[in-house]
Amino acid sequence: MTTRIRQAAVAACTALLTLTAAPSTAFAQAETAGGAAWVGTWTASPMPHSSDETSENGFTGQTIREVLHTSVGGGLLRLRLTNTFGTAPLTVGRVTVALPGGPGTIRPDTARTLTFGGGRSVTIRAGARTVSDPVALPVGADGDVTVSLYLPGATGPVTWHRQSMETTYVSGAGDHTGDPDAAAFPTRLASFFFVDGLDVTPATAARGAVVTFGDSITDGDQSTVDANNRYPNFLARRELALPPGRRQAVLNAGIGANRVLNDSRLGGPKALDRFDRDVLGQTGVRDVILLEGINDINFPWFGSEPDAQPTTPVTAGQIIAGYERLIDRAHRHGLRILIGTMMPVQGSFYYTAAGEAERQDVNRWIRGQRRADGVIDFDRVMRDPANPLRLLPAYDSGDHLHPGDAGYRAMAAAVRLDCLGSGAHAAAGGTDCTGSPAP
Repeated sequence: MTTRIRQAAVAACTALLTLTAAPSTAFAQAETAGGAAWVGTWTASPMPHSSDETSENGFTGQTIREVLHTSVGGGLLRLRLTNTFGTAPLTVGRVTVALPGGPGTIRPDTARTLTFGGGRSVTIRAGARTVSDPVALPVGADGDVTVSLYLPGATGPVTWHRQSMETTYVSGAGDHTGDPDAAAFPTRLASFFFVDGLDVTPATAARGAVVTFGDSITDGDQSTVDANNRYPNFLARRELALPPGRRQAVLNAGIGANRVLNDSRLGGPKALDRFDRDVLGQTGVRDVILLEGINDINFPWFGSEPDAQPTTPVTAGQIIAGYERLIDRAHRHGLRILIGTMMPVQGSFYYTAAGEAERQDVNRWIRGQRRADGVIDFDRVMRDPANPLRLLPAYDSGDHLHPGDAGYRAMAAAVRLDCLGSGAHAAAGGTDCTGSPAP
């Protein structure tokens, strides 16, 4: 990269150092800074703290080591840090990125210290996020990047992503961002903290990004930890098999227990509120896959559980109205949006006959509507033909709600890739974008 291009890219990123968490398309402004084409390769949707002790108390004088799994690779990267739901300014004393050498370890020869506007430390005000200056570190597609954050002061309640399906390593006291091994990291957690995006200049010639937007099924609940077997991971691998001019990155904007219409401490901001940040704010986004609503139907099961509040019942009509708002918002910003049918949940902890009737009503609307650009009939693909109210046993993780690894692979295989990447929404929507579930 020439000095002129590097300086231009740094200047463009420096201008974004204190982005607010409100509707965000600011990252798009730096997608071609200095001629370098940026695309998102990883994301995790931020959430406010819950009654979980770690998220409430935060960290003091410790280092957090997190593993981010790429979709596409590239030669330059930049990292997005978030204090979106913090209650006070967040100071990060040092950040390193490196390629992993094994669980909790890094390869010292690949370690890079990130800067923010040229400085090694950065303070992010409450409600804001920031992006690092670009750094040269070739990262592979469908690979891992290890990020180590030193937090010199007390963070207070954290901005986090509750369910990572990746192991996060937390140190005792001190700056251990450069430690090659995991000896200083005695604590293992299953969440992401203070990171919500990784962009690359794609060596794989990605033409943009697909954002998978949903709840715990998109988030990969019940998939194998540290194996990256969520359905968006499998979808990304299918995209990587396409010719360079057609492939796209795949970004996972799922949140476990998320709902279309209501917030909760358990499931984070409702889809209607987080769409601008978690979809429109992604670098290079062109397409959206929406799969959400089963929690809106079944959350009343939680009763008075504090983190699930409110558990107000909602109707099929209200969920559909929420979908329509999300579809219209995607189209106003030039994005193509596919919508998935909700999969069966009989046998799960919160199945009810009334909820099943509501699921059928919403799925009937999804299959017949013409507002979205396409429909992925996940219900048809994933249900048991012998008992359509249940997941196919081969795809069921065992909780009768979430797929296992094989089920997530089948979900990804059922997305018709020719429905993605067009760059413009269809004049008449409702195209059947359901392919074969066979991998």
